[in-house]
Amino acid sequence: MAEKMKNRYSDAELAEFKAIIESKLEEARRDYEMLRSNLDHSDNNDTEDTSPTFKVMEEGASVLSKEESGQLAQRQQKFISHLESALIRIENKTYGVCRVTGNLIPKERLRAVPHATLSIEAKEGRR
Repeated sequence: MAEKMKNRYSDAELAEFKAIIESKLEEARRDYEMLRSNLDHSDNNDTEDTSPTFKVMEEGASVLSKEESGQLAQRQQKFISHLESALIRIENKTYGVCRVTGNLIPKERLRAVPHATLSIEAKEGRR
């Protein structure tokens, strides 16, 4: 409960969160590049070497796979954007402050969801 009495996290605490976010951001960017690479470069295992019966099924699976990869890439890009915004909040020293209640978001929540901008109470509408 002591966290609710403070109006912001200390510089040392912000540095800890910054390290967590930078690590997650690096991993997220790697994952995004892998997804983009899968979309941009199709393997040579195309439907050219299969019999006509399976060709339609394989083409359908290929399209579905690309759609799923595209959606995953979009989600990953959104996650990267949220992490980058969290780094800006750290620089502004507003990181970890619930945008609804104005109270500090518990450290445990920020460690689990480092881009969180709402406390659990605010997220559930309890204020």
